[in-house]
Amino acid sequence: MTRAGDQLTETGPRALPRRAGALVFGAVFLCASCGMVYELALIAIGSYLLGNAVVQASIVLSVMVFAMGIGALLSKRLVGRAAAGFAVIELALGLLGGMSVVLLYTSFAWLQAYTLALVILALLIGGLIGAEIPLLMNLLQQIRQRRASDEVADMFAADYVGGLVGGLVFPFLLLPTLGLLKGTLVTGAVNAVVGSVVVLWLFRDTIARRVRRMLTAGLALVLALLAATWVFSDEIEVTSRQQLYSAPIIHAERTPYQEIVLTRLEPRDDTRLFLNGNLQLSSTDEYRYHEALVHPVMAPDANGATPKRVLVLGGGDGMAVRELLKYPVEQITLVDLDPAMTRLARTNPRLRELNRGSLDDPRVRIVNDDAFSYLRSNAGASGTRVQFDAIVQDLPDPSNEALAKLYSVEMFGMARNALAPQGRMVVQSTSPYFARDAYWCIGATLQEAGFATSGYHVDVPSFGDWGFFLVSRPGEAGAAAGGQADPQAPGGPPVTMSPTLTDLRFLTPEVLAGARAFPRDAGYRPVKVSTLLEPAVMEYHRKGWRTY
Repeated sequence: MTRAGDQLTETGPRALPRRAGALVFGAVFLCASCGMVYELALIAIGSYLLGNAVVQASIVLSVMVFAMGIGALLSKRLVGRAAAGFAVIELALGLLGGMSVVLLYTSFAWLQAYTLALVILALLIGGLIGAEIPLLMNLLQQIRQRRASDEVADMFAADYVGGLVGGLVFPFLLLPTLGLLKGTLVTGAVNAVVGSVVVLWLFRDTIARRVRRMLTAGLALVLALLAATWVFSDEIEVTSRQQLYSAPIIHAERTPYQEIVLTRLEPRDDTRLFLNGNLQLSSTDEYRYHEALVHPVMAPDANGATPKRVLVLGGGDGMAVRELLKYPVEQITLVDLDPAMTRLARTNPRLRELNRGSLDDPRVRIVNDDAFSYLRSNAGASGTRVQFDAIVQDLPDPSNEALAKLYSVEMFGMARNALAPQGRMVVQSTSPYFARDAYWCIGATLQEAGFATSGYHVDVPSFGDWGFFLVSRPGEAGAAAGGQADPQAPGGPPVTMSPTLTDLRFLTPEVLAGARAFPRDAGYRPVKVSTLLEPAVMEYHRKGWRTY
């Protein structure tokens, strides 16, 4: 070491503990695990806030890989002071990586500059990760003399295995136990401690005393900042979340599947349910949507009979079930992915008031499962297959890959197998005005799956013009063979309702008759069908809603 205290340059090799090499490889392993967690966290927060995991992953991975190359090149400037340089890099990486989710969430909520913040963070974190391996190689060469190829092989093996562990720890341990925000804070703390302690212990005699003190103070500062953020993380999240909503939040929770938010505006007594920031219902007009969704599919047949066994896909808020219970049904099977949603619908006083306690009715069976997986398991041997007289698909819009599969040919084909021979299904199909091509894509996809279709739409003030498809097998339930997605063409089942219902606030036979007519700017036009491998409906939906 040159003059003690003032320089970062280091002296040559010294006698180090016999297991120093193993400790360095342990640092490589843990730092790689932390780096993988940061990458996945950046992808996850983008998917939560903006949807479209493919785009988010592409941005994060491509920018970070590019930055890693730049970081590796720039690390050559630190070769003469590899130990101190590595410690500084790990402190910066622990701070930036640990704070990344907080920084991105607040940028999204307060600055409306999410993508810019994401790119900057990905560049900085990627650059720091890229500088790790060259500096660690230098440190390893101070400990033992081996062939460069052997050292490189061992180094990358530890790095790749660490990446594997980090990739598994993130979804199966950090997210379920700590959540995204606190999980990254813990990861940042581990990163900072590992990088600093390895240097301050193994290479303490090669670093000037002043530098050691600076690194120790830096570690304390980073841990203090991460700890303070942990302490105030709930307040930060609540404050930032409230910035996204116009009305006061009365309930919010992050589940393994989504973020559930309830707001309530007192003067209008308007309670709104949001999933991942997307409006699902407003208490002022949700009855319009749910009456239009349910009552056409429950219309009596020629003999006056109504469906007895009903399957509801989605609809965890219980509003669709409320409408179904106005009929003499024998059993309703509600399939909703998130147990937190169905639990909230059963226990939250405001939601329970709106759904009239429908989910506690003894005829209602709740299955917390993915709708696609449920139908797939139901499509087994014919002897075990359950068939329903009516299916109500009340799922969120196809705004991302996970939701787009629920509007695919494959999904609708499995739903067709679950439908009794004379049964009918209704599908909420987004807005024919705001997302015109997405709406007609759903109709075309239903046709491709073997259904005859009838489209209709109603006005829901909080949503706008909203569309549905009532479908049945061709030639069954009043449907002619060869139905078209175009509602003006004959073929689909008749869109009617029971004339004896009195407990309705919006729907009438006359309203339904008018709902079959589409204006020119929302009418049918040819579109592609949506499949698992080519989710056209997602792109149509994104393009349609982009300007609104």
